[in-house]
Amino acid sequence: MTTRAGFVALIGEPNAGKSTLLNRMVGAKVSIVTHKVQTTRARIRGVALEGEAQIVFVDTPGLFKPRRRLDRAMVAAAWGGAADADIVVMLIEAHRGISEGVKHILESLKGLNPDQKVALAINKIDKVKSDSLLQLTEQMNSLHPFVKTFMISAERGHGVPALREWLASELPEGPWLYPEDQIADLPMRMIAAEMTREKLTLRLHQELPYQLTVETEAWEERKDGSCSVDQIIYVMRDGHKGILLGKRGETIKAVSKASREELEEFLGRKVHLFLQVKVRPNWLDEAERYSEMGLDFKDGNA
Repeated sequence: MTTRAGFVALIGEPNAGKSTLLNRMVGAKVSIVTHKVQTTRARIRGVALEGEAQIVFVDTPGLFKPRRRLDRAMVAAAWGGAADADIVVMLIEAHRGISEGVKHILESLKGLNPDQKVALAINKIDKVKSDSLLQLTEQMNSLHPFVKTFMISAERGHGVPALREWLASELPEGPWLYPEDQIADLPMRMIAAEMTREKLTLRLHQELPYQLTVETEAWEERKDGSCSVDQIIYVMRDGHKGILLGKRGETIKAVSKASREELEEFLGRKVHLFLQVKVRPNWLDEAERYSEMGLDFKDGNA
């Protein structure tokens, strides 16, 4: 049997379901999934096996109109991931149709290599009637020459196997790029930080999800097989620190417990997690913070 391997970039608006699709394809949780938009900051690679093919997914940040340095760095990372990939899959939400954001992405697709294979995946198909799906498919294909169109529900798994099989068949022939048991190429420290940031985002709702970042400062392997993980949560104001800690420290305790439990399940062993909150008013303008997120600080320049 001939082996195949290559990169697939998932692009789309924030909340189009890219992270949910990535996790469904890989069969494990490697990308942060919340109801918040713009939660994926770095290009997270998840690795899926389909027959003799190894599909390396690049889950790019959602494409939107950037306003801040961090936004610009995220959008640059997304288009960088698309340009480097063997295949691009553009995700749109069935019930939202061709929004202004979708039009903007379609326009930007023209800047890619004309030989770049771009497939369309219409997600959340359970939210609309079939006749409007066919209409949307026709409209989208009249706006861009997609090589293939898929109707999927990333959350429920409908249509996902067909998409994965097609991607596997379209990748270039060649040896696998990662060991068989590896599902993500992000350092474990970064995955752990993402898990804690997801729990903070879910817990704090509208209060300050984009005003904070999480870094894993230390990771120590213990003799009993467990590990000790120290993380710092950077916030921009003293007031944010109070929100994060919560009454009698209840918020930070709940976040720590939820993050620790998920990390233990992911690693299959005991984890000792220690969270610290620090105020850094200018963390959005510090190059080191971007490196920790897997983004390029220079890409944030106006």
